[in-house]
Amino acid sequence: MLPELMLLGFTAWTLMLLLTTVGAYRLSRVFRGRAGMGDFRADRVEGQDWYVRAMRAHANCLENLPVFAILVYALRAFGIVDHAVDALCVVILAARIPQSLVHVCFAQTDRVVSLRFTLFFVQFLSFFLLIAWIAFHH
Repeated sequence: MLPELMLLGFTAWTLMLLLTTVGAYRLSRVFRGRAGMGDFRADRVEGQDWYVRAMRAHANCLENLPVFAILVYALRAFGIVDHAVDALCVVILAARIPQSLVHVCFAQTDRVVSLRFTLFFVQFLSFFLLIAWIAFHH
């Protein structure tokens, strides 16, 4: 049940990130009369630097959410339940949230990008370990 809860947490984080960054920015600009609802084009991201990073952080969550979902589905489809699997799923969410925050909240210096990459790599490695676990324990 823990992998499903971590997947739900990942989904909730993705939506919360959208609401509190991109959504808040756009709605505040519309309500203050600084932009129209149709002014936010998908093919040309414009705005403050943190807003552009927030768009990318949200997109990155969306890119990884289906990967995590398929892995959780495969775990259940093969009936795999293990504390190591639970731990990997916790690690994925525990690295995703700070990765997004580092992406949005800080100017992207070499040090910040290195931290962000490390957090991404932890997730990436966890995904591959789950794939290996599924492949060898089904």
